Amino acid sequence: MLRLSCIGALLLINNMAVAQSKEVPQKVKRPQVENQVKTINGGTPLSPKTLWELGRVSAEGLSADGTQLIYGVSNYQFDENKSEKNLFVIPVKGGEAKQFTSEAGGESVLSVQENGDVLYMFKGQIWQKNLNGGDAKQLTDIEGGLENVKISPDGKSILFSKAVLLKEYHSVDKYADLPKSNVYIYDNLDYRHWDTWNDGRFNHPFVASYENGKLGEPKDIMEGEPFYSPQMPFGGAEDFTWAPDSKSVIYVAKKRFGNDYAQSTNTDLYQYDIASGKTRNLTEGMSGYDTNPTYSKDGKLLSWLSMKTDGYEADKNDIILLEPGSGRKVNLTAHWDGTVNSFVWSKDNKKIYFVAPTKGTVQLFEINVAKGVWSKMLPKITQISEGDFDITGIVGETATGLIVTSTKMTRATEVFDYNFKSKAIKPITTVNDAMYSQIADTKVEGRMTKASDGLDLFSWVIYPPDFDASKKYPVLLFCQGGPQSATTQSYSFRWNFQLMASQGYIVIAPNRRGMPGWGVKWNEQISKDWGGQSIQDYLSAIDDLSKESYVDKENIAAVGASYGGYSVFMLAGVHEGRFKSLISHCGLFDMTSWYGTTEELFFANHDIGPYWDKNNAKSYNEFNPIKHIDKWNTPILIFQGGKDYRVPIGQGLEAFQAAQLKGIKSRLVYLPEENHWVLSGHNAQVWQREFFGWLSETLK
Repeated sequence: MLRLSCIGALLLINNMAVAQSKEVPQKVKRPQVENQVKTINGGTPLSPKTLWELGRVSAEGLSADGTQLIYGVSNYQFDENKSEKNLFVIPVKGGEAKQFTSEAGGESVLSVQENGDVLYMFKGQIWQKNLNGGDAKQLTDIEGGLENVKISPDGKSILFSKAVLLKEYHSVDKYADLPKSNVYIYDNLDYRHWDTWNDGRFNHPFVASYENGKLGEPKDIMEGEPFYSPQMPFGGAEDFTWAPDSKSVIYVAKKRFGNDYAQSTNTDLYQYDIASGKTRNLTEGMSGYDTNPTYSKDGKLLSWLSMKTDGYEADKNDIILLEPGSGRKVNLTAHWDGTVNSFVWSKDNKKIYFVAPTKGTVQLFEINVAKGVWSKMLPKITQISEGDFDITGIVGETATGLIVTSTKMTRATEVFDYNFKSKAIKPITTVNDAMYSQIADTKVEGRMTKASDGLDLFSWVIYPPDFDASKKYPVLLFCQGGPQSATTQSYSFRWNFQLMASQGYIVIAPNRRGMPGWGVKWNEQISKDWGGQSIQDYLSAIDDLSKESYVDKENIAAVGASYGGYSVFMLAGVHEGRFKSLISHCGLFDMTSWYGTTEELFFANHDIGPYWDKNNAKSYNEFNPIKHIDKWNTPILIFQGGKDYRVPIGQGLEAFQAAQLKGIKSRLVYLPEENHWVLSGHNAQVWQREFFGWLSETLK
């Protein structure tokens, strides 16, 4: 059994220098932990502990003149099982980084003033410090702290959010004479979401006057409304913005309650007028998600992200443009066969830059916003970056380009300078370069396969750092979650392909049906077809790779989480001997019980549909893993989070119990304090040890 030592060192015990016969390739033994480390290609294999020792970089903002970048670095502390984040400043065109904050606790930048003063949040309060040095000054001292803060353009008002008690769901609120009770009472859905139970408190935006850190009496601009803004569970400051004249606020809210809330994605943009206290809906009649309201730099135009279909959370995301004065509105990306992740306006108000998945990566695009957009003229959309990397976000614009964040499968987030002229990206931050210089690199290649229906199917293939085509390697088929999320050049601190490959496995990650980046039709094809073409895509990809002489066909595993975990459960009943081992994390096992206990019913309704509707019989029979349990015969490891309300605990327990009763080698790893993810550093280390330990036990 593979055991992962706390020292994070991995040893390849097989002497790779021994010549192997090309006619009969020798199987490669995977690394086993020892007290010493073998060097491979100038580095050591990536280990789970080393992965968590990498600095996690966040871009925080640019100086007003665009010459200096403020960024954050979070470092995990194993002894305390927590992260510590500090801010740094570095010249955009190169130079030495200087630490900007050092206090214990995380800081996040609000804004950078013309004079170089940086306003940032620290322990729920607003602080100020100049880029050129000096002492930090605490500006606010508000009881309970502030969240999702935005200061008005004129600097005279502040916008923030806090939770407001509006419903007496918890017994201590409903029955004041029973303060030691702990009971929840509901008459509607939305009784729990993601990893928390609804206690009757709703996030609301508040506005107040602001001067030198002093707040006036806050005003709840959604007073008495049992709706959320920011959205639950992941909404933040991006869910509201000030109008350029500081006289109104635009906020995002899904004004649905209970059963309607659980079954709808219809968020709208609401404009609240400070003087009159009146609110109007700017997106009346637009039925899907409307989010991320953003004004052009001159304040004349409003733009946002919009989906058309109510209940379809993975619909095509378009950029909508509104001229507030005239009310004219246009969809800038309606004619483009893709979906937008995020966007920013250019400084001259003539372009919008956005990032979007395309063909296995996430790249930069630009839209020319000319006067013709108000006519039938289609705006020109151009992809302006290209390469085997992801552009994960746009920080801001400089005189020569854009400051962006970027990842590769083998490199965590760093900040880069994208040059308009050369179209190349150049690193600004190099937080993890020293550590990566000591880590054995892994080769990543794209591979095109023919799917079972004859269409092209792209996959990423990641090879061990000491890959030798004359030898044989075990293979991991990675099944992506979502189901409509992309497998690109992103970097994960748990499902890390470089880490998997560094343990001696070849990893293949197909861009199967349902993934954005290959056109809207490809993305939509998975809805109501979970167990159909997408599962066949996985089989096509692994069958094609298995033709290679270096693949050990007797030692192939399928692994995945969420929909990927469902895929593993489905493959367990239909793989016909392809896999020797399986790993499912928070996967859907019984579609009937899942539909009856998951919280976001809009997703379940769109992708599966109610089990009592005969039109959905295929989803609950042919495409239901529990219906194929009679064919299960493969060792399986099952991870399940105790606070996972997206894929509740019963799914993992049902699958494990079935496997046990059928006499199949199986293991349950229960994480009582984790949700759909694994957020604790120590728990993540246990997860990795069990993951690779299981593979070591079941793949020889």
